[in-house]
Amino acid sequence: MPVWDFNVSGEILLVDKPDRWSSFDVVRKVRNIFRVRKIGHAGTLDPRATGLLVICTGPKTKLITEFVGYDKEYTGGFRLGITTASHDLETPVELERSWAAVTELALREACAGFIGTSRQTPPMYSAAKVRGKALYKYARAGKTVERPDREISIPEFEATRVDMPNVQFRLVCSKGTYVRSVVHDLGERLQCGATLTALRRERVGPWSVADAWTIERLIEAAAAMQMQDGHAVRTTA
Repeated sequence: MPVWDFNVSGEILLVDKPDRWSSFDVVRKVRNIFRVRKIGHAGTLDPRATGLLVICTGPKTKLITEFVGYDKEYTGGFRLGITTASHDLETPVELERSWAAVTELALREACAGFIGTSRQTPPMYSAAKVRGKALYKYARAGKTVERPDREISIPEFEATRVDMPNVQFRLVCSKGTYVRSVVHDLGERLQCGATLTALRRERVGPWSVADAWTIERLIEAAAAMQMQDGHAVRTTA
């Protein structure tokens, strides 16, 4: 049975973020069900992405900057032959192109070509800020703005299952890497386009999603807790 002290000494809580929840939705839920006063997360996940979200509370929030810098591992899927403005399925398909000329060998070689250090420009549909305003707000207004690129590192990127035009993959990357932009750029290299269809964060630094709490289990744990002025709490979950 875990003993949690969210407010006095703080906790590092691993949560498996559900589909269609924003990272802030998860933080807000944890804050409300456990009556946490100070809380934050170490690395945003898009609403349609699932998987590991590292949440820090109390004094442990001072570690967020360190944790954000950890490498991350993802699994997911993409589809060749289509492109969207957001590089995933959050926005409608804008263009369809033939993927018939793409062989599995060419696909795997293209994935390998991303391994190493490179520069990446944040997508317009992202929370990255320009002039103090999130890029997605410009994008929703139909505007495109200049945004600075950033250095990223991809030590591992492989196709784990190929069923053309659908591909499943595994990718390990540095902080600040937009996986959907990697997929988009891969599609451009293959000259057919590609769009992210699914994404799951499997690992952040030393932590695995296999050890994470689901929202449902957290709610059950909260119901079993006896809160006493923010001191250590023992659960039966």
